[in-house]
Amino acid sequence: MSKTSNINRVDGFAKVTGSATYSAEYKTPGVVYGCLVGSTIAKGRIKSIDTKKAEWAPGVLAVITHLNVDKPTGYQKAKDKRNFGQPLQIFKDDSVLYYDQPIALVIADTFERMQYAASLIKADYFKEEHSTDLQKAADKEKKIDTEKGNDYHRGEHDGYKNAAVVLETEYTIPTEVHNPMELANIIAKWDGNKPTLYTKSQGVEGTRRSVAGVFDVPVEDVSVFSEYLGGAFGMGLHTWPYEIAALMGAKKLNRPVKLVLHREQMFTNVGFRPFTIQKMGLGATKAGKLTGLTHEAVAMTSSYEDFMEGTVNMSRFIYDCANVSTRYRIVPLDTCTPIWMRGPGEATGSFALECAMDEMAYKLNLDPIEFRKLNYAEKDQEQNKPWSSKYLLECYEGGMERIGWKNRKNEPGSVKEGNWLVGYGMGTGTFGCYRSPTSVKAKFLPDGNLLLQCSVNDMGPGTATMMTAIGAEITGFPAENIIIEMGKSGLPKGPTQGGSATTSSVGSAVHDACNLLVSKAVGLASETSTFKGIPITELTFENGVISSKKNNSKSVTLASLLTANKLDELAVENLSKADEEAKKYSIYSFSVHFVKVLVNPNLGKIRLAHVVSCADIGTVINQKTSAGQMFGGAVGGIGMGLMEALEIDHRFGRPINNNFADYHVPVNADIEKQEVFFVNKKDPISNPMGTKGLGETALVGMAPAIANAVFNATGKRVRDLPITLDKIIETIKV
Repeated sequence: MSKTSNINRVDGFAKVTGSATYSAEYKTPGVVYGCLVGSTIAKGRIKSIDTKKAEWAPGVLAVITHLNVDKPTGYQKAKDKRNFGQPLQIFKDDSVLYYDQPIALVIADTFERMQYAASLIKADYFKEEHSTDLQKAADKEKKIDTEKGNDYHRGEHDGYKNAAVVLETEYTIPTEVHNPMELANIIAKWDGNKPTLYTKSQGVEGTRRSVAGVFDVPVEDVSVFSEYLGGAFGMGLHTWPYEIAALMGAKKLNRPVKLVLHREQMFTNVGFRPFTIQKMGLGATKAGKLTGLTHEAVAMTSSYEDFMEGTVNMSRFIYDCANVSTRYRIVPLDTCTPIWMRGPGEATGSFALECAMDEMAYKLNLDPIEFRKLNYAEKDQEQNKPWSSKYLLECYEGGMERIGWKNRKNEPGSVKEGNWLVGYGMGTGTFGCYRSPTSVKAKFLPDGNLLLQCSVNDMGPGTATMMTAIGAEITGFPAENIIIEMGKSGLPKGPTQGGSATTSSVGSAVHDACNLLVSKAVGLASETSTFKGIPITELTFENGVISSKKNNSKSVTLASLLTANKLDELAVENLSKADEEAKKYSIYSFSVHFVKVLVNPNLGKIRLAHVVSCADIGTVINQKTSAGQMFGGAVGGIGMGLMEALEIDHRFGRPINNNFADYHVPVNADIEKQEVFFVNKKDPISNPMGTKGLGETALVGMAPAIANAVFNATGKRVRDLPITLDKIIETIKV
C-alpha cells in the first residue's frame, strides 16, 4: 500500500437501511421455531423431566431431551480438543454441568407457541454440590500440560525479590460477558445428509469442520452462511450447543428450524471473559531500572474443558528486564466454558502489569512515562528476535502532547478543576500479529466491475471495506466498482474473524490476487496488435484500461480484451501465506491509551473528560474504519474499567444481573472527548501492505489507564475491577 484510503464503509448503506441480511433473517420456506429450556441447578443429574404438557400444547412439533434424542454419530468418537467446537455434547445424558445448561429443545409452528410450550416443561434433579466462586476455589488450581501452559523463566526465578525496591500486589478482573446487540441465532436445515446453517459465526470454515465432526459428514457437505454479524467480540469463536441442538431438531423433523437465544441465555451459554486473579511482583533499582518481574494468573474454566488465554504473555517481552517469571493456572468451576473476548488475555494481563508499573513509578517518585522509557525493550527478549517495527515511543510522545500530560502532578489529588479532582493515567497495549494462509479469488467482469471472493466474514471491523481499499489501490478501480462476496462456504477459504489477523491474512490474499489478475490482463493485452513490439514492462493498468507508458493513445480496455478472447470473465485464485523471512522477527502491534478523569470527591462519580488513543499498526489501510476500531476499543475498555461484572449468586450458581438493566455496558457518550491517531509507518516484514493488526490492541491498556488516572486523582488504588464509587468514595483525599 502506497497510501492510506479514507473510503466509507462499503456495507454501511446495507446496514443502516436494513437490507443487510443477518443469519436469523434469511427467508426459509417451512421454517419452524425452536427454544432451549435450561437447567435450574448448577450441578447434578436430571431425575425426571416432564414434557407431556409441552408436547400436547397447540402447534408443538417436537420436544427433544436426552431421553429421546437421536445422538449424532460424532458423539461416539474421541472428543475434539477444540476445532471450533467444545466437548459439551448436548442432550448426551442426564448430566447437568452448569446453571442454564440446555436440557430440552421445544419446536413449534410459531414463535409464540414455542415460548408457551417451553414454559410448561418441568424437571427434577439429583443436586450435587457446585462450585462457581473462583476466589474460594483458587486452591484447586491446576497447571495446563501444554506448551502454552508451561511456566516461563528468563534469568533468575522470581528475581524481583532481590531488588532494591520491591512491589508485590494482587489484581482481580471479574467475569465479563460479550453481549453484542445481535443475539446468538441459527436457522438449520438438512438436504438429505447435508446440513445447511445460517448462523452467527466468526469463522465459516471452523463451523463447517465442527459440524462435520459432530454429525460425521464430509466437511464439503456442510454449508454455512454468515455474512453479517451484529457484533460478536469473541462469542462467535465456538460452535455452541444451541447450534447443534437446532441441527438435531431440523434433522428429526426434516424441516428448517430457527433458534434464537434470549438475552438471559447470552450470559450463560456462549462464553465470557473468565474471572481472573493476578499477582504481580516487580523489582527495580532506586534509579528505576527493572531487575525482576513475576506475573502469576489464576483463571476460571469449566468443569468439562480446559480453557486458557495469554494473560501473562505480555509481561514476558514488553519491558526490558533480565529476570522474568510467569505462571498460569486454571480452576475448573461449574459454569459454561469461557471464550476469548476482545483483547483476550492481553487485556486482562495488561490491567495487572500496567497498574503495577504505575504503582512502582509512584513508589520511585518517577513519571510513569519516564519509568517506561527507562525500561523500553529494543528487542523481543522472550524470543530473542528483533522487532519487525516498533514505534511505541512515538505513541508515548504524541499521546502526552494531546492529553496535556504536562499538567499532571505525581502527587495524587493535587490537581483540581472547580470541585472535581483531576487525574491523568496511561496504559500500554500490545498484541501479536498473525497471518493465516488465505485464498481469494479476484475477477474482472465484463460490466466493468472487480469481484473479490473469500469465505471470511465481517463481524464489524470493516473487512469488506479493507478488501475494497486494497483492491482499489492495486487495480485503480473506484470503490463503487468493487464487489465483495464473502461470509459463506463454497468461496475460497478464509480465516476466522478474530485475533487481529484478518487484515494481514485476507488483505495479503487480496493484494496478491489483484496483482496476479492485473499481470494476467496486461499479459493478454501485450499479445494484441495494439502493443506489438512494446515490452510488457512498458504497459500500465489503471481502472480496466491497459496503456503504454510512453504513448497513452495506445490502449485497450478489459471489455475489449474479454470479447477478443471470448471470455466471460478474467479470474485468478491465489493462496497467500507468510514467507520464511517473517519467522526471523517478532511482529507485534502496539498501542497506548491516555486518560484524563474528573472525580467528584463527594459522590465518587467518575467522568472521562478526555481520552487519547494511539496505535502503531504499520500502514493504515483505511483511516475511517481504523479510527472506528480504535474508538470502539477504548469504549470497550471503559466497560472493563468502570462498569462490567457478572454477579453470581454462588448459593445457586446462577447470575443475578443477566440483563441490560443490571449489567451495564459502555457507550460512546461515556467519553466526553476522544481522540485517535496512528503512527502510520509501514512495517517492512509483516505482509505485503506493511500493516499490523488493530482490533485487539485497540482495547488492551485502556482499563489500567483508567485505574491509573483514578489513583492520580484520588490517591485510591483500586485493584479489583470494575472501579465503582463505593470503592473510592470513603478514602478520597479532599
